Amino acid sequence: MKILLLEDEYSLRISIEEFLEDLGYEVDGFMDGLEAYDAIYDKSYDLLLLDVNVPTLTGFELLKRLRLDDITIPAIFLTSMTDVNDLKEGYKRGCCDYMRKPFDLMELELRIDQALASYLNNDSNVIDLGDSLTYDLKRSQLLLKEKEIVLRKTEKDMLEVLIKNKNAIVSTEMFQDEVWGDYVEPATIRVQLNNLKKKLPIGTIQNRRGLGYIIER
Repeated sequence: MKILLLEDEYSLRISIEEFLEDLGYEVDGFMDGLEAYDAIYDKSYDLLLLDVNVPTLTGFELLKRLRLDDITIPAIFLTSMTDVNDLKEGYKRGCCDYMRKPFDLMELELRIDQALASYLNNDSNVIDLGDSLTYDLKRSQLLLKEKEIVLRKTEKDMLEVLIKNKNAIVSTEMFQDEVWGDYVEPATIRVQLNNLKKKLPIGTIQNRRGLGYIIER
């Protein structure tokens, strides 16, 4: 699983990165809010760990923008703020948890486990794709009018990347990183996408010429 970490205190960021990588997570660390925001649209993440007071774009504003774009990646705020109004603000922006600094890394592990478990068990993981089409992220099951559409593994992986980035454009490079993990010919990606599109109602996956592909809902 991939985690984005936004933390402008260098030593803390490195400590968290190393701890999470030892647990088997892939971690991308940032100190600048705008850089982190851009990265979320370039890659697919399973969890966001966000400091609040960071350069360029605060953690609060970053998450607000994501939620307005219907990006529902679970987020935990990491902050030294102690005022209850700040706590309310964090939840208002759409976080699922809030950790006050300083904190124990073992506690962070528990909070991450809880956030991911809650997200995967939430009914919101049955994604409505329109035209009586739904996808259950937990069961990896695609249904059209309650009848299952069987997907090959690559097709399923590509659909999940599109769903995770719903309402955002997914480039061929993102498919390459998320599905294959190594270089693959763009023609191969196009062929697999066309195979997937044939199994879905017309217009479910839209092409943005020169940019990539998108599911808009």
